[in-house]
Amino acid sequence: MDNYHIVKDGDHWALKKAGATQATLTAPTKDEAIHKTQDFMKGKTASVKIHKEDGTIQEERTYPRSADPHRTPG
Repeated sequence: MDNYHIVKDGDHWALKKAGATQATLTAPTKDEAIHKTQDFMKGKTASVKIHKEDGTIQEERTYPRSADPHRTPG
C-alpha cells in the first residue's frame, strides 16, 4: 500500500507520496486538495495522512475504504 501526505507547502496544499520531493498534485486550499486527492485515488490502494498547517497529523484515510486495516476483525 502506498503512503501519501497532504501537507501545507508554501502558499498552497500538496499531496506528496512518502519519500518523494515533488508533489503529486497541489491546490490553493486544504479542502480542494482533499477533494482532488479523492479523485486521484480512484482505482488505487493507498493511505493518506492529512496534516494540519503546523505539520501534525489531523486524520488518516485509506483508499479504497475496504482496504482500511482498522476495519478488519482481530
